[in-house]
Amino acid sequence: MAHLLGVESVGVDFPTKTVFESVTLGIDEGDRIGIVGRNGDGKSTLLSILSGRLEPHSGRVTRRGGVTIGVLDQTDTLDHEQTVGHAVVGDIPEYEWAGDAKIRDVIDGLVADIPWDSEVGTLSGGQRRRIALARLLIGDDDVLFLDEPTNHLDVEGITWLAGHLKTRWARNSGGLLVVTHDRWFLDEICTATWEVHDGIVEPFEGGYAAYILQRVERDRHASATESKRQNLMRKELAWLRRGAPARTAKPKFRIDAANALIENEPPPRNPIELKQMATARLGKDVVDLLDVSVSYGDLNVLRNVEWRIGPGERTGILGANGVGKSTLLNLVIGKGQPTTGRVKRGKTVKVVALTQELNELKEVANDRVSDVIGRQRTAYVSGGKEMTPSQLLERLGFSNAQMATPVRDLSGGQKRRLQLLLILLDEPNVLVLDEPTNDLDTDMLAAMEDLLDGWPGTLLVVSHDRYLLERITDQQYAILDGHFRHLPGGVDQYLRLRKEQDARPTDSGPVAAVSGLSSAELRNTKKEIASIDRKMEKLTARIDALHTEMAQHDPSDVPGLTAMTKEVADLEKQVSDHEHRWIELSELIDA
Repeated sequence: MAHLLGVESVGVDFPTKTVFESVTLGIDEGDRIGIVGRNGDGKSTLLSILSGRLEPHSGRVTRRGGVTIGVLDQTDTLDHEQTVGHAVVGDIPEYEWAGDAKIRDVIDGLVADIPWDSEVGTLSGGQRRRIALARLLIGDDDVLFLDEPTNHLDVEGITWLAGHLKTRWARNSGGLLVVTHDRWFLDEICTATWEVHDGIVEPFEGGYAAYILQRVERDRHASATESKRQNLMRKELAWLRRGAPARTAKPKFRIDAANALIENEPPPRNPIELKQMATARLGKDVVDLLDVSVSYGDLNVLRNVEWRIGPGERTGILGANGVGKSTLLNLVIGKGQPTTGRVKRGKTVKVVALTQELNELKEVANDRVSDVIGRQRTAYVSGGKEMTPSQLLERLGFSNAQMATPVRDLSGGQKRRLQLLLILLDEPNVLVLDEPTNDLDTDMLAAMEDLLDGWPGTLLVVSHDRYLLERITDQQYAILDGHFRHLPGGVDQYLRLRKEQDARPTDSGPVAAVSGLSSAELRNTKKEIASIDRKMEKLTARIDALHTEMAQHDPSDVPGLTAMTKEVADLEKQVSDHEHRWIELSELIDA
């Protein structure tokens, strides 16, 4: 493959740190490279050197003649007085860009919902971010450098971007470098992964999943100080291999090696044990949303939502920006009231939300981390093990030196981790996570997920990070046309439904016009679906309990084992019948 650009023996020194010592790398035609590493280890610096915006202190940058480079920064570089149209397509005549399929695809995928004649300065940060990305993608650069391109994109936008990049940067066609914490995105588009750590850049073949496997193999031979990270990566690898079929089927995985590594690795969490612990802490009643609707004037945000949240449930919530996810969470938290319907809470429920605003840290900004933690509980139990707050901090990536750091001087990612720790030490039994991946690198996301694996409570997560949703939740729901819908098929089903939704003509009429049912019929149908969900959950729990009993039963008691086997078969048939009825009702709603 033809060489595009690279670096030879590059070194970079800052006053307090050596970022790179002697790095040699190259980018060839068709490379799609993901860059991972801890925050502050030099990922963005590497992009700046390769793109020519930062001169290295030693070594040199090589570039093939005529190669053009496009860069997406994390900072906002748009002219705020421009219109959206001019910011995206510049001075290209309308008849030219409107007739270009590539440009139309980018506009439809990223900025179709933004008024074309609006001034950039009047838009939100997320909208400006999408405009900058669209402007970059309609160009014809040979190499693209994307720094956190998925920020401010929802699940659909991230999926579209992955498909666009894979199509445009196919084999032997240009080069692409991406810095992002979105692990699903890395695994979907990358043919190689570069890990930045300890002044070097270490290359790995394949996307994120393949990188995890190779990193585990590397860490097996590392010193004892790396043992904690090794165990964490093994756990994540085990989940990757047991996860969605689309991920486990990737040919980049060396299946035999992966299976050998995880042979004795248990699942990330024991759902039956956690549910028993959660029930003991919460009782049977958590929060029930009963026929809830929320309207703001003539705008119907939520319609006839029936959601009974059970103890120990781990639920991911999907939906486009602005459809009502925050409104739904506020009903659960108690910060909002429904227009119609009611919200019922259990007597022992203690709901705490991990918000994006870091409100928990504002009052302690001048305090040292050690002082803030010292005022909390002296112990915390996770996964059956008791840990001190200091041990939890270490598990979340804090060094001993950082314990004496004032909270105001922490980085964004460190504040995010401290915020999570303070919330967990407060011992809520219902935890709401609103976009928890902000400011965290892939290592810290894995550490956070590992900590939550042993948390015995009800977990509700809103995130555009598909990997995180699939990793820490056991079921997903979506807000579609104001309705709250269960997704047995997970994120893939949500994306399919959204495509079907976009293909239908816009209908601003009442709910009955969407489903073909009257309001009363729709309400009763949704109640029956909720009832079936609860029945299937009880049946599944009973089946799991019987399997456990059978494993421990005296093998010589043949009649007893036969009776339990028959009961399992009967229960499984009931589950199958309920599933068929559930599908019939769901199709009735979607008709």
